[in-house]
Amino acid sequence: MTIDKTFDPAAIEAKWYAHWESTGAFRPVRPDAEPYTIVNPPPNVTGSLHIGHALDNTLQDILIRHARLQGKDALWVVGTDHAGIATQMVVERQLNARQQKRTDFTRDEFIAKVWEWKEESGGEITGQLRRLGCSMDWENERFTMDEGFSKAVIKVFVELYNQGLLYRDKRLVNWDPGLKTAISDLEVETREINGKFWHFKYPLEDGSGFISVATTRPETMLADMAVAVNPADERYAHLVGKNVRLPITGRLIPIVADEHADPELGSGAVKVTPGHDFNDFEVGKRAGFKASEMFNMLDGEGRVVQTSDGLIPQEYIGQYRFGIEGEPTNARKMVVEAMDALGLLEKVEDRVIQTPFGDRSGQVIEPWLTDQWYVDAETLAKPAIEAVRSGAIDIVPKSWEKTYFNWMENIQPWCVSRQLWWGHQIPAWFSADGMCFVAETEEHALALAKDHYGASTEIVFIDENKGHELDLGKVGGPFKSVTLIRDPDVLDTWFSSALWPFGTLGWPDQTTELARHYPNDVLVSGFDILFFWDARMAMQGIHFMKEVPWKTLYLHGLVRAADGSKMSKSKGNTVDPLGLIDQYGADALRFFMAAMESQGRDIKMDESRVAGYRNFATKLWNAARFAQSNGISGSHSIHAPKAELAVNRWIIGEVVGTVEKLNKAFAEFRFDGMADVIYHMVFDQFCDWYLELIKPAFVDGEKGEMDAESMIVAGWVLDQILVMLHPFMPFITEELWHALGDRPYDIIHAKWPEPIATVDADAVREIDWVIDTISKTRSFKAELNIPPGTRLTANIADPQSSTIAIIERQAAALSRLGRIDSFAFTPVETNNIAQIVVGGDTVVYALDGIIDLDAERSRITKAIEAAAKERDALAGRLSNASFVEKAKPEAVEKARADHAEKAAEAERLTAALARLG
Repeated sequence: MTIDKTFDPAAIEAKWYAHWESTGAFRPVRPDAEPYTIVNPPPNVTGSLHIGHALDNTLQDILIRHARLQGKDALWVVGTDHAGIATQMVVERQLNARQQKRTDFTRDEFIAKVWEWKEESGGEITGQLRRLGCSMDWENERFTMDEGFSKAVIKVFVELYNQGLLYRDKRLVNWDPGLKTAISDLEVETREINGKFWHFKYPLEDGSGFISVATTRPETMLADMAVAVNPADERYAHLVGKNVRLPITGRLIPIVADEHADPELGSGAVKVTPGHDFNDFEVGKRAGFKASEMFNMLDGEGRVVQTSDGLIPQEYIGQYRFGIEGEPTNARKMVVEAMDALGLLEKVEDRVIQTPFGDRSGQVIEPWLTDQWYVDAETLAKPAIEAVRSGAIDIVPKSWEKTYFNWMENIQPWCVSRQLWWGHQIPAWFSADGMCFVAETEEHALALAKDHYGASTEIVFIDENKGHELDLGKVGGPFKSVTLIRDPDVLDTWFSSALWPFGTLGWPDQTTELARHYPNDVLVSGFDILFFWDARMAMQGIHFMKEVPWKTLYLHGLVRAADGSKMSKSKGNTVDPLGLIDQYGADALRFFMAAMESQGRDIKMDESRVAGYRNFATKLWNAARFAQSNGISGSHSIHAPKAELAVNRWIIGEVVGTVEKLNKAFAEFRFDGMADVIYHMVFDQFCDWYLELIKPAFVDGEKGEMDAESMIVAGWVLDQILVMLHPFMPFITEELWHALGDRPYDIIHAKWPEPIATVDADAVREIDWVIDTISKTRSFKAELNIPPGTRLTANIADPQSSTIAIIERQAAALSRLGRIDSFAFTPVETNNIAQIVVGGDTVVYALDGIIDLDAERSRITKAIEAAAKERDALAGRLSNASFVEKAKPEAVEKARADHAEKAAEAERLTAALARLG
């Protein structure tokens, strides 16, 4: 196959991915080999590829392709998450467009419509992952709602319940009034909004005065249950234990001492609404209020409902919390106006308020007191903590261990229920007398109910409570009939995805795949889901499998905008990875991701770097074309061929060193180090130097032939490069692999390099001397504005004997590439010189008649002074603590970059000046 003149990524990407997938190239088919397993973080079935996915999946693909090349039985489990909230929203929006709503259908009818959507439109992202080159096991693609995985989810719920590790409780949750469901912390987006700070006076019960409180949510005073003051605040010590009469409702509430009250903030006294504030909930518990006693003053849509004491005035019932389009009034406005009318509104301040919003609905989140299902995360966390401490789980980079321990050691109960229809419906059935039967199937629930009520009792199951009552039979007698109503809630998607490392491998069935591929080898994850997903997988995996889910947890950073800010659609600074692939190719984007992934640091998006790696791919393409045009073809051995010429012994040593460095970088998960090593080998050593050094010379206008040894070595080196580069740039490497020879297998199934050779120190010394001489000669010409084609004579007054031998052997390369006509081993007889130091030898060039050295010295001196002046000015700014602390981070970073640039420029010019005689 002749390599085309033009490198066209799109054409080869479509061809090779279809080939790989159709031939089962991604399947684990080496039963006798060491297994290697990665499970991908399942993207939402509603999602599309974003730049974070591109990073995460590129890193995984690099690892899995590398494992395959090492001969391992590599499995990359792929699947999607059913994304309860997001998917239900998509389908409901489609219904709304047809003037329909979810409640127009039964639950089963609606779920059927979701499945229809999933089959027709869901999973767009899986096609996009293919475009990125992800070598996933598509033949066994999983979905968190498929039958086998659902079986695992329900079993885990039931077993945790039976073990006392899952229970129902009344607690505060993040409630989204728009979606009408509890949501996780991850789905809460905090924004700064302009709001108010209202100061109210609460009258003391005995009429002796008032106590002042301030709030950003005045409507919640309708459910106040206490006023808290700091126990160390002497101003209020005499009031602790007394009551205030809450305005509007007339409720008597106590003044309690609690350290939550900050004496320095406002009046030092705070209103306590345990049913609508997370901090107040804890204060209320410390004050002796049970959760069941705490007031909930809002319904699921954020409208006022009556509290259990019946003291909220009727005119407030049904009012929304605060302003809503089309509503003339609201509870907040009414409360403020009432307090003002009572003379109890002291003042109102403008304030910027950190406000939680639902990331999908855009509604202000309400801390809401409700009954939900919780997992005893504290108990499950203990073995997961010990797994990291013992090294059974290795977190990379180590800097995240402290964060992991801090969260796990202070973990709160995990709310796992959601008020949706799409998802795993909770396998719990309730009876009117308060019994709850948790079972994997309705048949199992029936057996539990029969066991409890008696075998003769009729058990009736319904999915929705439509007024059915428990038939108590005759007074004092046994129940004749019992109606069981299934919990309508579904499980949080994080609950199901926490089972991903073993649920995708067939558990609870004891499959061969499960025995072979659990525990997984590595999990690659963004640090932002360390708690929401990674930690929960560790807890569930250890609990149910008695082994850690993976041996290594690699946490990468976020991809940020070029200025370092977080990407968001609202800012308009997001980057479409598919657009980058269209423009530069998947290989270029993948290499950018690897090169920029430095442990513990976020990645700044830089499209120019992606373009640069497209140029890198083009350079490799052209190098392969050159090789092919000179009769160089692929090698038949992974072991290095024999070589006599120094240049060939040198390049073989470079391959040996590159393989060693790459192996070390892979072992340490240093993706930027991997990219740097292979880039240097391809771009610098192979393309820029080796091919130039072995290129046939032109004699009398005719190009000579390349020597046979160099053709063999060049073919072998190019093969090693393609294999080493394959995990990073799979498409171009597969194309060139086949173009350079008739291969019995694809490069995806080639063998990782094992040169079985050593680094030849003499060859390294010789070729390094040649490269250093040519490079430094070219550099001083550029610095002195000497045309690069100008031919010079070099003088070495007192050469080492080894230097003379090198010059004799490499004279042709030094002449052709360095434009050095000859070497003289005597001192020059002019002061008009430039000199370089190479390997202990001082090489001097006479420049008489070539340039005016005095003018060049003057020019360079002035350039040094200008660069040094800017360097020092920037250093002064950076040493100013006020600038560093108050300036925008991007301004500080730019100043640092500019300082480094000017310092390097001054140093380079100073060295150039020193080279002038």
